[in-house]
Amino acid sequence: MPKTLQKPLPDLPGIYLFKDAAGTVIYIGKAKSLKKRVATYFQQSDKDWKVAALLQDHAEVDYILTKNETEALLLEAELIRKYTPKYNVLLKTGQPFVYILFDRAPLPTMKLVRNKKEKGTYFGPFLHKAHARGMYQYLMRTFCLNLCNTHIDNGCLDYHLGNCAGNCRPDFDTHAYLTRLHLAQQVLEKNHAAFKKTVQEQIEQYSQQKEFEKARNLAAYLQNIDTIFATIATRYHESKYAVAEFAATTPSTYKGTDVAQLAVTLQDFFASKAPIHTIDCFDISHFQSHSIVGACVRFTDGKPDKNKFRRFKIKTLDQQNDYAALQEIIARRYKDDAQLPDLVLIDGGKGQLSAAQAIIPHTLCASLAKREETVFSDRYPQGIVLDLHTEVDKLLIALRDYTHHFAIAYHRLRRRKNQ
Repeated sequence: MPKTLQKPLPDLPGIYLFKDAAGTVIYIGKAKSLKKRVATYFQQSDKDWKVAALLQDHAEVDYILTKNETEALLLEAELIRKYTPKYNVLLKTGQPFVYILFDRAPLPTMKLVRNKKEKGTYFGPFLHKAHARGMYQYLMRTFCLNLCNTHIDNGCLDYHLGNCAGNCRPDFDTHAYLTRLHLAQQVLEKNHAAFKKTVQEQIEQYSQQKEFEKARNLAAYLQNIDTIFATIATRYHESKYAVAEFAATTPSTYKGTDVAQLAVTLQDFFASKAPIHTIDCFDISHFQSHSIVGACVRFTDGKPDKNKFRRFKIKTLDQQNDYAALQEIIARRYKDDAQLPDLVLIDGGKGQLSAAQAIIPHTLCASLAKREETVFSDRYPQGIVLDLHTEVDKLLIALRDYTHHFAIAYHRLRRRKNQ
């Protein structure tokens, strides 16, 4: 019987991760729309034996949201290099990125490098290596930045051809060279639109002069420039994405910056009496009623507070009862009322919410059901479907997913010990 996707994915850009039953990442991909891209795997499994094998091995599909497709592309390459999933055949080894470097040598230069080992100013990382090389070559030629290792009174052949900066000559103008190098750096960090307009004007000028080869070369550079500028604009770095210590990756969507506003926005959303700074999220994990465990993750002002994370081995149950298990871990977590957060979030629906409220009736509680990303609380007794484009909703989903993976990791640890 063909497998189907177990949970809906958002219609947003990001990374999707196929995992096997042990939680190992076996395939990583990128998508402009996670929902549409992942759906294609389940639609074409009968046409492609590799896809059929992937679906046969996988147990779940997780995801990480990104701001745009470019960030997804870069994060995909980094995670493939880091985790080497067996179904990924590209980018499994080596360094997938290149950078444009302005170094700090006595006579500074612009370089195209694979690693950030030298001191200097870096632009990148760029995954489209051909585009990065094109941009690099364009800047080197336009600003005449090539240096040579010869010393000739009249200059080397490349100098006379216009391909050498002239450091081979005894009268080399260092100041003029450094000025051109600075201009090349400004191209990468200043007004991209104005620079593109200048290149376009040069293309039109060459075309009018019937110098079509030069016009075609500039047109190719223009395509490279678009990609390079788009990458620079993302301000990409993998550390922006939560990579948990206890699992390969943890879906993460919230990147809030205005802490005070976030607390007030949460207060308005849940109709709380005070701003919400601390949130605890609870989840239960088990396999066919075995190795039942629970987990609690705290976010403070939108960020994980790992000193407040807790794991629980269920002590009072021999068989599955999510409500009773949830009540046990909540009671154990809050033996001291001083530990109570501003909001308790439960991974589940109305039943789980009622179970939690019975233990901590004077604390603001809510639950988040996975099926349609629906929040239930006293303010939303019939539930409200979250909007992935809002800061509060992204935060709640990120916290729920973080807790879910924390609980699963502990459950797998208990199962291994029991076996």
